[in-house]
Amino acid sequence: ISGYTGGALANPTYEQVCEGTTGHAEAIQITFDADILPYERLVEIFFLTHDPTTPNRQGNDVGTQYRSEIFYQDDEQRAAAEKVRDMITAQKVYDGAIVTHITKATTFYPAESYHQRYYEEHSDQPYCQAVINPKLAKFRKRFAELLK
Repeated sequence: ISGYTGGALANPTYEQVCEGTTGHAEAIQITFDADILPYERLVEIFFLTHDPTTPNRQGNDVGTQYRSEIFYQDDEQRAAAEKVRDMITAQKVYDGAIVTHITKATTFYPAESYHQRYYEEHSDQPYCQAVINPKLAKFRKRFAELLK
């Protein structure tokens, strides 16, 4: 589910989050079966399909709402996220330091309906072509065994 979390304003709108004043990050809420895809693997996918070394930026989008952040549900998820981050740091996957925050989850607010399944509905948009397609290509190349 696309949405917003990590900020102070209740029920923020897309426009409010875009202003960069609510403290929220644009985020996704993932429901998963750990017996099929363990949490550590999800975190690994996260770290390896975007640039976790650039603070407050994803592609051309700049601002605190675009920060790289993992919102964990419990201490087990926190420890797993830190372990994966430290492993990727030790492997020197990136030239720069990983700046991803690992933070206790707060209230998650689903984004407006027009943001849900956005790529499926708008894959021809320039943003999708320039930002999402390269991430999907990284995923397909690095995690081909996960595709059905």
